Parts: sequence; C-alpha cells; structure tokens
Amino acid sequence: MHGIFKSMKKSILLLLFIIVTSSCGEYQKMLRNPDSGLKYAMAEKMYNKGKYKKALKLMEQVVPVYRGKPQAEKLMFMYSNTYYQLEDYYLSGYQFERFVVSYPKSDSVELASYKSASSYYELSPIYSLDQTDTYIGLEKLQSFIDTYPNSEYRAESNEKVNSLTLKLQKKDIEIAMQYLKTGLALNSYKNAIAAFENFISDHPGSIYRIDAYYGRFQAQYELALQSVPQKVEERLIKALEYYDDFLKYFSESELSEQANEIIIDIGIRLGTTEVPS
Repeated sequence: MHGIFKSMKKSILLLLFIIVTSSCGEYQKMLRNPDSGLKYAMAEKMYNKGKYKKALKLMEQVVPVYRGKPQAEKLMFMYSNTYYQLEDYYLSGYQFERFVVSYPKSDSVELASYKSASSYYELSPIYSLDQTDTYIGLEKLQSFIDTYPNSEYRAESNEKVNSLTLKLQKKDIEIAMQYLKTGLALNSYKNAIAAFENFISDHPGSIYRIDAYYGRFQAQYELALQSVPQKVEERLIKALEYYDDFLKYFSESELSEQANEIIIDIGIRLGTTEVPS
C-alpha cells in the first residue's frame, strides 16, 4: 500500500512539473512570437491571473503596436495598473495620467485618476525625509476630489489627504523642536520661535498646536535667559504674552504645569508676585 501511494505521489509531481514547464515554455515562445494579437491575448490572460511581471513583459512589446487602435484603451489601463500592482508607483502615476489625457471619455477615467493620485500618495516618504513627493501627492489627491466630488473613492482620498497633511505637520513641528533643542548650543532660539510661529499660522487645526504654542513660549523664555542684560526684561515680557496665548487654548493640558513653573521664574526675575492659579 505504501508503495502505491509513493508511486501516485511521484506521478502527481511529474504531472505538475510537465504542466509548469509546458506553461513556461508556452510563455517563452510567446515572447518571441511576432503575432501581436496572440501576445495581447496572453498578456490579458496573465494580467487576469495576477501574473503581473509576465503580463508586463508582453505588454511592453505590444503597447507601441496598438497605439491609436480600438484595443488601446483597455490595454493602456491594464498596462498602467500592472505597474501599480507591481508597486512601481512612479511609472503607474505617469501612465495613469497619460491614460486620463488620452481617454477622457473612458468609463475607466475616474478610476485611473484615483489610481494616479494614489500612486503619488504611495511615493510619499517618511516625514523626516524630503517631502517633495508628499506635496505632489496632496495636489493630485485634492485635484481628484475637486474633479469627482461624488466619487466612491472620495472617502479614501480624504483619508489619504489627511495622512499626508499630518506627515507635513509632523515634519514642521519636528524642525521647530530641533531648533529649540539646539537653541543654547547653536543660538537657534530665534529660529525656533519663527518656526513655531509659522506652524501656528500654517496649521490652525493641527493636533500639534499644543506643542507649537508651548514651544514658542519656552523658546522665548530661553532666549531671554541668554540675552544681554538690557534685553532680558523685554524678552521676558514677550514670553508672558506667549504664555497667555498658550493658556487661552491649553489651560487644562498636561503641559500647563510645566508652563506655570516657567511663569513663576519669570515673575521672580521681573520682580512681580503673581503666581499662576
């Protein structure tokens, strides 16, 4: 009985090997076949099976042949989406853009526009790196939302916009915080204050607003402490203004206790007796 099962197992493996090698052989022959129609058919077959790398090799051979022909619209969408599925987002973004321009009346133009914008979204790097692609992604997604306000992809697009916006905010707040951290060594407190000011102006609804308001206050306080004597009082008074701004929005925050400790010190230095409640 054991021998029978062993023989059956060998037969099955042999059959699978024949099928696989036959399929590979057929594909390799098709790559060399001059018939574009047959190549198109196999490319579509591979595409539908999710064998995108193989489909792409065939498409690259037939795309130039079918430009301007009725089959080109379907082919070019598959071609663009193949790059998307292979996570080659530079090329998928570019090819989907070309599709939208070439076939503005296509039933697939909305999806192509969304996938083009999504390609640029995928290219956005981590917040600590250069954010050029993030800005491009935001522009493309917002353009899609404006063009297709009732799209079924609107919610996903908005989520991606929010994600990219948050990344830019994190980038900006981290830059400001870095100025604050290096303030004493590199004399960058003024840069920190300017960076926090810009953040407050540029990102009014950000989750990082508390860090910006507190950071600006702290940077101004630290700037006063390292100033020449004749500028200390003026800069401490400015710090009091920033404290009032912080308190207006975040009096119940976890940072308020730290802010109050600084205010007590400012009061002592200015010769006042006011202590925050």
